[in-house]
Amino acid sequence: MKINLANIKKAKKLLNKSECIAIPTETVYGIAGNAYSDTACKKIFKLKKRPKNNPLIVHYYDLKNLKVDCDLNNDFIKLYKSFCPGPITFILNLKKTSKISKVATNQKNTLAVRFPKHPVARNLLKGLNFPIAAPSANISSRISAVTSSNVKDDFGKKIKYVLEGGKSYVGVESTIVDLRKKPKILRLGGLEVETIQKKLKKKISININPSKISVPGQLKIHYSPGIPIRLNVKKIKKDEAFLFIKKNKVNKSNYYFLSKKGNLKEAAKNLYTTLRKIKKDRYKSIAVGKIPNKGFGKTINDRLMRASKF
Repeated sequence: MKINLANIKKAKKLLNKSECIAIPTETVYGIAGNAYSDTACKKIFKLKKRPKNNPLIVHYYDLKNLKVDCDLNNDFIKLYKSFCPGPITFILNLKKTSKISKVATNQKNTLAVRFPKHPVARNLLKGLNFPIAAPSANISSRISAVTSSNVKDDFGKKIKYVLEGGKSYVGVESTIVDLRKKPKILRLGGLEVETIQKKLKKKISININPSKISVPGQLKIHYSPGIPIRLNVKKIKKDEAFLFIKKNKVNKSNYYFLSKKGNLKEAAKNLYTTLRKIKKDRYKSIAVGKIPNKGFGKTINDRLMRASKF
């Protein structure tokens, strides 16, 4: 991808002034602000209408930058070397000397950190003197944005600038793994749990529905397109869209599929785009056929389950 340096320069200028902008990442677009600035982090929460007890993910360029703020351990190093930059977020302990805004962490002594792979995001981070707090670019509890036009549809002129980066090619948020003690998955996402377990050579527990929110993506109502969703449906209702994993032989206008051949990774990538299209096509609700609960199917089921609570 060719990097527009003029756009990067404009984005940097706004971030240096503690303004918020939208940026592309490989997972979804994010609302970005200076992670060392209380002012910027407060603006992020306000724009997203985000609960204050829901901490922000902070994005870094490389390990050198992260060492300033967090304590690292062997499990982190193993995963960092294998999957970063990429769609994985780590929960680490903050150093007492860290300048990370307490607004971003909800006053906690831990931090969610990620190294985005998208070339535009990396080019931007490389030229900054601070990491970027960047949760997904959506109103809290609603569906994430995977294109710049999605961001503009949701926020209009409320965001100072949207940095163009094409369509997010992973299409769902990062997997979150807590590495403070025994590794634990806190959010399913763009990197399969089985892949992480294989690298660490140990079984990892999964706790994606805790009694208290500790990381992004754990809200009971989340990722909603704004219309009701029914799961594991065999028969649809009138004026309802029918969503499948694999393309069906029956060709009806209200039938939508996530993958031509049933590829779960491709299906995850197309999930948010398809949900937005169904809403735009003015269906009153969505019926979802059964989705295999394996690999990326687990991530898709998690997103749809939370969206169905709308």
